Amino acid sequence: MSDSAAGAVIVISSHVVRGSVGNRAAVFALETLGHPVWALPTVVLPWHPGHGRSTRLTFAEADFDHAIDDLIAAPWLPEVKAVLSGYFGNAAQARSVAKLVTALRQKNPDILYACDPVIGDAGGLYVPEATAEAIRDHLIPLASLATPNRYELAWLAGAPLDDNNAIMEAALALGPSRMLVTSAVPMMSGSIGNLSLSGRNALLAEHRTIEKAPNGLGDLLSAVFLSRLLAGMDEERALQLTTASVYEVLARAVKRGSDELTLAADASSLSTPMAMVQMRRLVHPAQRPKK
Repeated sequence: MSDSAAGAVIVISSHVVRGSVGNRAAVFALETLGHPVWALPTVVLPWHPGHGRSTRLTFAEADFDHAIDDLIAAPWLPEVKAVLSGYFGNAAQARSVAKLVTALRQKNPDILYACDPVIGDAGGLYVPEATAEAIRDHLIPLASLATPNRYELAWLAGAPLDDNNAIMEAALALGPSRMLVTSAVPMMSGSIGNLSLSGRNALLAEHRTIEKAPNGLGDLLSAVFLSRLLAGMDEERALQLTTASVYEVLARAVKRGSDELTLAADASSLSTPMAMVQMRRLVHPAQRPKK
């Protein structure tokens, strides 16, 4: 795929010196799949905090905003086909990215914006509430695609999501025309699901649960799914291939005993995954009989 065909992607998330989370995962995946990437870090860390204490390098809010203004004024903007955002260091960064997406759409209404609202997990929020609120209020309404996990979606929707019907209702209420929810409720025991919702389609991709998974799977999934959509792939095939890629990368890293995803060794899993994924069509809420 040529650069012009693939389209450049602006990726805005955290950067670690060692590891495969945040921008390190997303940039590698997108470049492997043929996209030129403009990468802007929101914070810089020696490694993921889950490995132990690490010094957090941050940017002054005004400096980050000025860098966003530079991107808006860049002469190469026609190269850009999409923006992907992930972890933010503070609420102001989310508002700056909203300004970027709005400015890009004024120049090209077809720009795809994928918002991965990296705010929490089963244990609750791990960013300040103000940052989560800024993502909810300023970025989710702009998103062409949002990729929350079930717990992030529950916080954004303000309701517990105990089954896939509740997940679908919350996703529809949130607003983005396309939603990919990870950690959805599986139909097979010992599995985990990714639920994709768009138009009148509701799809569930399931794979076996793997314990002690390294961090970075959500960052990787949002980048690979965005690439598949940019390539014009239909939603079912995009979901199947993306889920297979992420599962295969995860399984290989765990088999090696690695505490990080081993992306450099597993680049082929991103482009041509071989893992089997169970696909199901769910009943979209719009297709249910009215009570």
